[in-house]
Amino acid sequence: MRSILAAALLLTMGTADVVAQSSATFNIQLDQSSGNISSHMWGVFFEDINMGADGGIYAELVKNRSFEFDNPWMGWNKLEQSVEGTFLIVNDAKRKGNPRALKVFKPTDVKLGLQNEGFRGMGVRKGESYEFSLLYKQLKPGLRLRIELLDEENKVLGESTLALGNGAGWQNAAVKFTSSQTSAKAKLNVWFEGAGEAELDMLSLFPTETWKNRPKGLRKDMVQILADMKPGFIRFPGGCIVEGRDLANRFQWKKTVGPIEERELIINRWNTEFKHRLTPDYFQTFGLGFYEYFLLSEDIGAEPVPILNCGMACQFNTGEVVPLDELDTYIQDALDLIEFANGDVHTAWGKLRAEMGHPAPFNLKMLGVGNENWGPQYIERLAAFKKVLKDKHPEIEIIASSGTDPEGERFSFLDERLRDMKIDIIDEHYYRPPSWFLSGAARYDNYERNGSKIFAGEYASHTTRPNGPGRSTWEAALSEAAFLTGLERNADVVRMASYAPLFGHVDGWQWSPDLIWVDNLNVYGTPSYQVQKLYSLNKGTTIIPLKRNGQNATGQDSLYASSVYDETNKELIIKFINYNSTAVVADFKIDSKRKISGAATKITLANADLNIANSIEEPLQIKPRDEKVNYKGKSVKDTFAPYSFTVIKLPVK
Repeated sequence: MRSILAAALLLTMGTADVVAQSSATFNIQLDQSSGNISSHMWGVFFEDINMGADGGIYAELVKNRSFEFDNPWMGWNKLEQSVEGTFLIVNDAKRKGNPRALKVFKPTDVKLGLQNEGFRGMGVRKGESYEFSLLYKQLKPGLRLRIELLDEENKVLGESTLALGNGAGWQNAAVKFTSSQTSAKAKLNVWFEGAGEAELDMLSLFPTETWKNRPKGLRKDMVQILADMKPGFIRFPGGCIVEGRDLANRFQWKKTVGPIEERELIINRWNTEFKHRLTPDYFQTFGLGFYEYFLLSEDIGAEPVPILNCGMACQFNTGEVVPLDELDTYIQDALDLIEFANGDVHTAWGKLRAEMGHPAPFNLKMLGVGNENWGPQYIERLAAFKKVLKDKHPEIEIIASSGTDPEGERFSFLDERLRDMKIDIIDEHYYRPPSWFLSGAARYDNYERNGSKIFAGEYASHTTRPNGPGRSTWEAALSEAAFLTGLERNADVVRMASYAPLFGHVDGWQWSPDLIWVDNLNVYGTPSYQVQKLYSLNKGTTIIPLKRNGQNATGQDSLYASSVYDETNKELIIKFINYNSTAVVADFKIDSKRKISGAATKITLANADLNIANSIEEPLQIKPRDEKVNYKGKSVKDTFAPYSFTVIKLPVK
């Protein structure tokens, strides 16, 4: 025991020596604000990648519910050997957006059933209610359906019977039942009983407990983890799916609104993009369409930031372009989206919004034209959009792409041209290693203060790629935290920022790292999520100058810092990153005529192991630790742990 105590004492003394030697003084000019911070500074970027929508936040549990996949039987298995003609896929071109249906013919002496495997299985919970529904058209009355929910070992978890009523034309039917157990990989059986003939479509299974309990809505735990961040905006729908592999595969917002059963499914462009992660069952049903997106933004208090195709497909794929004299349709799509979001209920698109359940406008303020497009062909098409949009909707700010990279010939060309065009907001993207983020904390210190503002629309620190679930490391997150001090310090130039991608499904991802990981039952935030959340919840309203030896704290001695004032809560907020393997003593001296309370809140993310990551099994290895501390006078002097990100909030009177 004595030897253990002695060793502990030596270790403590050694740490104290390091702390004493590693110290830094910072000066904060609280009364000299250097600019305002946008109320929507920190947001999120949603793209349907990594099964983010279908199989993810859109709570539908049945895969290929309308038989519209390229292979109409994908996701379905026939449970019994049936005679020829028992099951037929009928293609009726008169049915808008959803021409296929399943025709079932059942004589009395045939045992007949189908099984749906779900999206990597179906996640169901003990005691929760589920609703099976479908569209049907009677041809010969007499069919009834027996619905079974089974676990991985084929144990029945819940069941119910649904009789198909008489009547002409297409009808709706639904039945609810409760699951007796929790299963991450459940499946659905649909047995056909009695005798008869009918066409069936939109065979669907949803939990009744969705976000805000909206029927056939969003997965509540995935929305909640977003709401917990209080993001200032949601960028949607991408990302590369805006462009598509070719223009036929681009995201077209008009096909994502109106009745669900009339929305036209398309293949997701991430279906075949990565040869190492082929996902042949990845399609977009658009159950999460533009109406649901606007609702989600409103629900969590975020500004909608839609991005539309500019008449160019992905330049890494086909690079198709629309001739300039045929661009009017694309521009009209932008005008009509503004009308759908903001228009009076007497306008065509405003009327549709009202019919869908939201007569009040969504108050759209920004619109992106193009995603990661580049070259003179982009500038030509952007100019055509800008001319019409600014003439008809000068209140809408235009966001334009600066390409795929944060430097180089493409970036320089676009940055110059976009500024000459007086584009409102320039969208910069950077997927780079931690070293780039650490060295880039001063990136915006010398940007032009007037003119175009900056949107850091997609960024992530990559340690290795592809690395899969659980490898969104603390090293990556801490380097991002350091870089974000530079965005915060320059919030008069950088209006918005969002990490990308947002979601990854552990059994269905194509790209990593991602901010939030899910399986069919669980959701957790990565270390990067914890960093983003701390910035978003502590964004402040004005920039407060913070200097070390007269210079911005951009990595000298691997220390990074920024400070803001929150007018609403009357708090000075200091953010500090110690990117050293040893503890550091830092002293923040506050110059102000106002009274600073010593009773502060200190929030810390820290771990000496940069390779650590959160996971489904251990979702909170990196999590914030809150404590109340007391500082003396106008000096915040404290010891900061190795490899740590700290937020200190001081009341100001």
